[in-house]
Amino acid sequence: MTTTTPDTRRTPGELVRTIDWRQYVVYIGFVVVFVYFAVTQGGDFLNATTLVNIITQAAPITVMAVGTVFVLSIGEIDLSIGSTVALAALGSAVTLQATHQWWLAALAGVAIGAAIGLINGLFITLVRLPSFLVTLATMGLVTGLAQQSTNLQSVPVTEPVFSWIFGGGTPLGIPILIWWTALVVAIGWHVLRQRAFGAHVLAVGNKSSAAAVSGIRVNRLKMAVFILSGVSAALAGLLYAGRLSGATYTLGGSDLMSVLAAVIVGGTALTGGKGSVIGALVGSLFMSMINYGLLLGGLNVAQQMIVRGIIILIAVSLSLRAKKSS
Repeated sequence: MTTTTPDTRRTPGELVRTIDWRQYVVYIGFVVVFVYFAVTQGGDFLNATTLVNIITQAAPITVMAVGTVFVLSIGEIDLSIGSTVALAALGSAVTLQATHQWWLAALAGVAIGAAIGLINGLFITLVRLPSFLVTLATMGLVTGLAQQSTNLQSVPVTEPVFSWIFGGGTPLGIPILIWWTALVVAIGWHVLRQRAFGAHVLAVGNKSSAAAVSGIRVNRLKMAVFILSGVSAALAGLLYAGRLSGATYTLGGSDLMSVLAAVIVGGTALTGGKGSVIGALVGSLFMSMINYGLLLGGLNVAQQMIVRGIIILIAVSLSLRAKKSS
């Protein structure tokens, strides 16, 4: 007596239909847009200087995007990152003028970011207010502090070591902003994918009550994530101050939209439980490439914001549809 087993082999067409293409949208979009600008802009786009500029200009966005991946993955949101950039940059610049010590200035900027993240975390975990409302309030508070602290004046950064480390250096002939991007992405990927901290973040974002039952300290974890977000925004502020050789209250003012677009387009779920640091990196490069290409094409800043808004709408729609179908 012979038995037959069902043929479980799938045709190429069936395999293609089983793939969730939404998780690859950022990579497909990146290639399509790159090819489009390469064809339409020609040599103005396809040269080493332009490509390096795209990566270096994306560096602060990428740094903030890595922190935002953890915030969204845990099921929260941080709207205060743009204002944190400005206050941290100003704080470091003022400290640098007062002490002439680059490391004290850097420490001051990071401490400001951590303090803002701590305040957000305390109100969200202890007072139990929604993160949207808390970070919206701190966004206004921090913006006001940034404006008031320097009376709307910019603060120059003239210390050469600070400028070299956070903006103008070229170790091994590679712009230091690319080194910062690689370092932050590598650490973020390792923590999210290889450490228990990252697994707990995703578990809480997927279902907070179940994570608490399993022994995860949800409030402590959320506190740590918001501090991480504040520190990443502060580091972005240092990179701005070093690259621009100065700080002003307008730094980071329009970055929130770019960061959210990069993270959501990169595959991080808006509703929590799913995050991708590599996707956020590609998303930030994607947004930087679009901005640069549109600038070469003659579009102004307002038109670039319109394009970013459209991208966010598409990305959020895909994210929410993926959540419903899972």
